[in-house]
Amino acid sequence: MATIDYKVIKNFFSKEELKVVDVYCQQKLDQIYTGGPYDGYMDGQTFSPSWYRDALTTAFLEAKIPLIEKEMNIKLLPSYSYWRYYIYGADLKKHYDRPSCEISVSACMKKYDNWPFIIEGESIELEEGDGLVYCGYMHEHSRPGIYKGEGMAQTFLHYVLKDGSFPHHAYDAFKRFHGFEMTEEDRKIVNKRRADRRLKNGKKV
Repeated sequence: MATIDYKVIKNFFSKEELKVVDVYCQQKLDQIYTGGPYDGYMDGQTFSPSWYRDALTTAFLEAKIPLIEKEMNIKLLPSYSYWRYYIYGADLKKHYDRPSCEISVSACMKKYDNWPFIIEGESIELEEGDGLVYCGYMHEHSRPGIYKGEGMAQTFLHYVLKDGSFPHHAYDAFKRFHGFEMTEEDRKIVNKRRADRRLKNGKKV
């Protein structure tokens, strides 16, 4: 299977999970503003505080596999988790992800205002608890303009298909151990599938 259709899963996070997430994320943010030990970093892509392979979101990475597999009728291997707190002035330009993000979930954990997710030209407003499943390396995605709100916590759960072309990216092992995003063979597969998709959709290659 080269790609999947994207889909919003309502209540991807339950109300009880959101309560836990809210307290946890606030504690992480307090590390920045109170001078405590800070285990995240400022993401150069969006200019927002971010956490790679965070303990709590990695727990969700494993726990949410049955739900995603059932909703999408696929079999998954976990890759990595990531969460970001968008702050005033953040932006997210059009981009594709790497093969370790073959199947991704972008889930809203907390927000004070709207800032839609743009995927394949469609604008989707995720409410707290909603999760959008998509093919990260095939579906071009972004957010419009500059974020001018009060704050938004978003988690990203990334997987590879168990029977797909990228099982060597499970647990983000290739990037972590080799230091770069994909093999030359991976690049050929990705480029061909993107070109085939553009032709299918009537776009220039």
